[in-house]
Amino acid sequence: MIKTSIRFYDNKPVRARWDETANNWCYAATDLIIILINSSAPRIYWNALKRRNHILHPYIKQFKLMASDGRYYLTDTITEAGFKLLTQIIPSKNSEYIQKFLKGQTDPIDAQSKLKAYTLFKNKMIDNSDVGKTKALQQIHAFLFEGLYSFAGQVRTKNIAKGNFIFANANYLDVTLKTIDQMPENSLKDIIKKYVEMNVAHPFLEGNGRATRIWLDLILIKQMQKCVDWSKIAKEDYLKAMEISPSDDAYIYQLIYKSLTDDIDNREIFLSGIDSSYYYEET
Repeated sequence: MIKTSIRFYDNKPVRARWDETANNWCYAATDLIIILINSSAPRIYWNALKRRNHILHPYIKQFKLMASDGRYYLTDTITEAGFKLLTQIIPSKNSEYIQKFLKGQTDPIDAQSKLKAYTLFKNKMIDNSDVGKTKALQQIHAFLFEGLYSFAGQVRTKNIAKGNFIFANANYLDVTLKTIDQMPENSLKDIIKKYVEMNVAHPFLEGNGRATRIWLDLILIKQMQKCVDWSKIAKEDYLKAMEISPSDDAYIYQLIYKSLTDDIDNREIFLSGIDSSYYYEET
C-alpha cells in the first residue's frame, strides 16, 4: 500500500511519500522551499533552482501527491540526502532543525499524541453517552492531535485515498457518518461492522487509525466490559485484515475476538495496547 504523510512544521504542511524502492521518505520540493525561505511563489523558485543546480537532479523523484484542491498531481519530491544538499544551496538558520524534524528526531506527533492517548484512555475523558458516535471520535482525535495537526478533530472536506482504495467521498461524508452513528452495537459482530465502516469513512486527513482504535475500545468497554489487547495482534495480520475488511470483515473479527480481555482496568494492558496501536502506523 502506498504510504503518504503530511507533517506540519511551524504549522506549514510538508507532504511526504514513502519510496518503496529506496526505502526512504521523499518530501514535496515546493513545501520544503516554503519552510526554508517562506517563499510566496515556491513553484517558480523551485523550478529556477533546479535549472541552475544540476547536482540536485539525482535526488529528485516525481510522485503523485494531493494538492490543496484535493486532486493528485505529479509532484517533484526530494530525498533526505537531497534536502541536506538543498540547505547548502539555500542557507537557513533553521536547516539543521528542519533536517532532524523530517527524519522524525524532533517530530512530536507520535511521541506526544501517544502520551495523550495514555491520559485519554486511563482517565476515561470521553462522555459515556457519546461513545460509539462520530462526536466521540472527533473528541478523541482532537485530544490526541491538538497542537500537532492543524485539523485536529475536524472532519475532512477533501477526498483521500490509500493506494488504490478511495475512502468515503467528502461530499457525502456527513451523511455517511450519521449512518454509522445509527449502526447497532448489540454484539461483537455489530461493533466490528461499525468499526470497519468508520475505517472506510476515514473522517480525518491523518490520524484515523490511532483515534479509531481507541474509539473501538471505548465501545467495547461500554457495551461488553471488554477491550482489545492490541499487543496480541501482529502488525502484518492487522494490516492485512483491515485491507480486506470492506469486502470481508471475518478476518478482523477473528483477530479481535481472540484478543479481547475483560481486564479493562489493567494499566499494563492499555499501555502496551496503545504502543502496539501506534506501531501499526509506522512504516
